[in-house]
Amino acid sequence: MSHELLWTPSEERINDSNVCRFMKNLKEFYGFDGTTFQELWQWSVTNPNDFWSAIWDFSDIEGEKGHRISNKADKFWEHRYFPDARLNFAENLLRRRDNDPAIIFWGEDKVQKVINWKELYDSVIKTANALKKIGVGRGDVVGGYVANMPETTIAALATISLGAIWSSCSPDFGIPGVLDRFGQVKPKIFFAVDGYYYKGKTFDNLEKIKNVVDRVESIEKTIIIPYIRSGLPTLKRGEVVSFKNLIADEQASEFVFEKFPFDQPIYILFTSGTTGVPKCIVHGAGSTLLQHKKEQLLHCDIKPNDRVFYFTTCSWMMWNWATSVLSQNASLMQYEGLPLYPKADILFDMADSCGMTFLGTSAKYLDTLLKTDANPKKTHKLDKLRTIGSTGSPLCPEAFEFVYNRIKKDVHLNSFSGGTDIISSFVMGNPISPVYSGEMQGFGLGMNVKIYGPTQEEVPVGQQGELICVTPFASQPIKFWNDEGHKKLIDSYFGKFENCWCHGDWIELTERNGVFISGRADTILNPSGVRIGTAEIYSQVQKIEEILECCAVGQQWNNDERVILFVVLRSGLILDDDLKKKIKTVIKENATPRHVPDKIIQVRGVPKTNNGKLVEVAVKNVIHGRKVVNEDSIEDPSLLDEFKNIPELQKE
Repeated sequence: MSHELLWTPSEERINDSNVCRFMKNLKEFYGFDGTTFQELWQWSVTNPNDFWSAIWDFSDIEGEKGHRISNKADKFWEHRYFPDARLNFAENLLRRRDNDPAIIFWGEDKVQKVINWKELYDSVIKTANALKKIGVGRGDVVGGYVANMPETTIAALATISLGAIWSSCSPDFGIPGVLDRFGQVKPKIFFAVDGYYYKGKTFDNLEKIKNVVDRVESIEKTIIIPYIRSGLPTLKRGEVVSFKNLIADEQASEFVFEKFPFDQPIYILFTSGTTGVPKCIVHGAGSTLLQHKKEQLLHCDIKPNDRVFYFTTCSWMMWNWATSVLSQNASLMQYEGLPLYPKADILFDMADSCGMTFLGTSAKYLDTLLKTDANPKKTHKLDKLRTIGSTGSPLCPEAFEFVYNRIKKDVHLNSFSGGTDIISSFVMGNPISPVYSGEMQGFGLGMNVKIYGPTQEEVPVGQQGELICVTPFASQPIKFWNDEGHKKLIDSYFGKFENCWCHGDWIELTERNGVFISGRADTILNPSGVRIGTAEIYSQVQKIEEILECCAVGQQWNNDERVILFVVLRSGLILDDDLKKKIKTVIKENATPRHVPDKIIQVRGVPKTNNGKLVEVAVKNVIHGRKVVNEDSIEDPSLLDEFKNIPELQKE
């Protein structure tokens, strides 16, 4: 694989980087004698205890480190770093108390707000005191049906400061999607935004909030965050109060942050629901903080007083990642709504106006911008912008080149990949190495990644295989919610290769130790970098009486993936435009707009195994012209012919 060199960091930038300073510390205290990032990575996975201990010290974590660096468990999923440590996650994000901006918020063209560090601290403390008075304590779950805005950050940090657990999803989720999530984790308190703006339109969420609260019996109190100013919902059960009134009588007195164990749960994130309702992944305080500090300091070169932006919703782990920039004493920038509204380059307006130093977004956003006439290099100054982050899906070479040709020539394009499962990344960029078109720069520090073939053998450079992590890392999940004996967790990540984390990505290592990710190894849909479980689509399609069966797969198209839905209709029915519209409406209203298929195609049947399991991977292989393995395991292999050479799949 040969890709064009696009950017090389200057000597000044290298010498001024956090990672260069970190390597000097390692030389002094651990005898590290390397000079390149690849040498640093190799040292980090060869000496994991020394590495993670050095990260704790270098990142200046507020807490008690304890004597043991790890518990040295034999089983990957039982291994824990810093088993004796104690800290408070929220305290580490609230150490500044000055009048500089802590959070800068834009809500499309409707709202702009700045909260300084003292205001952020005071608001979190008031909210924490209010939550404590209504009985929130260690181990309780607080749910958020919320927008990406300051009040959400305040609610989350207040929750975590008490030893409780924050779990959220975005307000565009339909009622079934919310119930699939909060129905499992049973929140005691429920924060919900009254509505949101998207593409200039106003969406009122009060009716959806009412439906959710009425059905999740664990909710004792609902707290409404005003955004579109639509008032309070009328609930059949439980109390409801506005966020403003919740904290109206509270004082921002000095707060004593209780120190909790390193593995104290702080977040519950959700898988995409491929085989049923989403799995609930629990992440810990110390593991999340340590991993995010490592990535933000050493891979992203974030420094105090930087202004860091990542476009995300509260359903994506990048929201949790972005929140952690507060621990770097950097300002968090938030945007709620469509990042192309009211104009295609609105995020670059925000960058200039607010002095953005780090602009994070999805590969799909850059690909979309590429197809417009936007040329920020000519229309904007971007003089503070040092780094552009991209994740969610592989970034095509054309998008790499677009960044340097039409956004900024001297910028670090940091393309990375990881997931909800680890609340961080396995593959990341770094600020002291060159950037090549279409290539991620390498593996994350402390992440001992290998590329395996089917029999657990390491594949050579230039050959694709499974992304495997062969030794424990700091941010592996503590557990799955309601997972007796860790059975779901073990099956999800350790069932394929013995005592190794199997992540489910197909990747390839280049001769420069760069990484190319070609897609998912499983059947999770991944349009625009948003992971979608097929079960979430099926659960909605099943409500439509005209449809007997269906199968959803992803088709590679225009450097992205689009969702194709195949449907089997009742006898005598034909798929017409009205039925297609009905299907899309049901999915959009009950899941999210992201779940809506790009193409809906009628077939006479869908392939299943002899025990009745849908064979999505076989369908995906057929539409891409790939060989289907184990056809004898399919009950009626002739059905595969239905999916060959479909003209509709060759069109936009």
